[in-house]
Amino acid sequence: MTATISHRNESGDRSHVVIVGGGFGGLYAAKGFSGSRVRVTLVDKHNYHMFRPLMYQLATGILAADEVAPPLRAVFRGQSNIDVLMGEVTGIDTRNQIVRVAPCDLRYDYLILATGIRSNYFGHEDWQQFAPALDSLDDADQIRCKILTAFEKAERMASCNAPAEQVSAMLTFVLVGGGTVGVELAGTIAELCRVALRNEFRHIDPSMAKIYLYEGAPRILPSFPEDLSIKAKRHLEALGVKVRAGVTVDRVDDTGIMAGGAHVLSGTVLWSAGVIASPAATWLGVEPGRGGRVKVNPDLSVPGLPNVFVVGDTADVVADTRNILGVKTGRGAMPGLAQPAIQEGQFVSKLIVARVEGKQPPSSFSYLDKGDLAVVGRAYAVADLRFWRSAGFAAWLLWAGVHIYFLIGYANRFFVLTRWAITFLTRRRHVRTCGKG
Repeated sequence: MTATISHRNESGDRSHVVIVGGGFGGLYAAKGFSGSRVRVTLVDKHNYHMFRPLMYQLATGILAADEVAPPLRAVFRGQSNIDVLMGEVTGIDTRNQIVRVAPCDLRYDYLILATGIRSNYFGHEDWQQFAPALDSLDDADQIRCKILTAFEKAERMASCNAPAEQVSAMLTFVLVGGGTVGVELAGTIAELCRVALRNEFRHIDPSMAKIYLYEGAPRILPSFPEDLSIKAKRHLEALGVKVRAGVTVDRVDDTGIMAGGAHVLSGTVLWSAGVIASPAATWLGVEPGRGGRVKVNPDLSVPGLPNVFVVGDTADVVADTRNILGVKTGRGAMPGLAQPAIQEGQFVSKLIVARVEGKQPPSSFSYLDKGDLAVVGRAYAVADLRFWRSAGFAAWLLWAGVHIYFLIGYANRFFVLTRWAITFLTRRRHVRTCGKG
């Protein structure tokens, strides 16, 4: 029989909020309870907060894990009303208000689900073994080793006079998915090949590596305006990336991919083609919305469950939107980005605190759209702030400033800024070691 823990304080007068997920939505919801009269338990299957926008830099050796993935316990060290538990949720009993997580269940007064997303292989889960995605620190380590080992294997093959086509295949990198992550990975790998690894090998020339970026939509960065998408494509091509938009990948195996009727031999295939929500809808016993997300009310609660809230990529949110000038720009579904998750987490914590304190809670969530940013290579990015667009160095400075600002902790901001400066000046990568070969 599984024990149940309420996590109320000694006097039993504090409402207990359970937050599942330590991503942007869960993290900012938890921070919003600082100084309030509630007890919070934050549960995550990892013990760190994963800063997704910079994960590609972990996978390509620019940054180290501890610089962008702070331990959750360290983040909440000074917030005494928060308990952090590392564990995996297996289900939710909404009738008895219990979260199932071994070895003991958690009873809640309010529940916030911020369980995020995972990569979507569109029914081809067997492809994952050949084309890893970037969903965790372990994935970043695996991908970095996969990339670095490709060069080592090619060097070894060339030194043994292996056929040229085999060496070429080992030096062919394929990115499946031309969204932000795919574009960022493609540009960074291109610069790794042509700059960081220059003059380090004796039998191969890393700059001769082939990099393919496949996107099923008519253009890469489909969520960006078309003019910025075109500029990003041109910059990638100038770096040597072969962009294949409007081409779907039909098969992935240990030899490479089949796409558009052509077989591309590749030693390294990486997946960034799509995402799907966590099984939160199944836990709650509700019909999922788009992408498996949970449909929510205007206040982000689940229909019929007024004390259960869903935020971030787990939630199917439709809300009014304003730009950073305060002008209402319409109403629509929230994109799967960090900013909606942050704002939704902040909204729900404010709503729960108002309820607990007997105040009037906010009735509906509205989104402040701060725009979209994507880095395309060294000192080059595209920026769409809705009222202003830019591509190039100015957009890259904006991208860098925004990402430094949203990193957790002053030390991490300093270390990342310093690491970027060193990488920019020396054109070398910080993390270049890998124990596999």
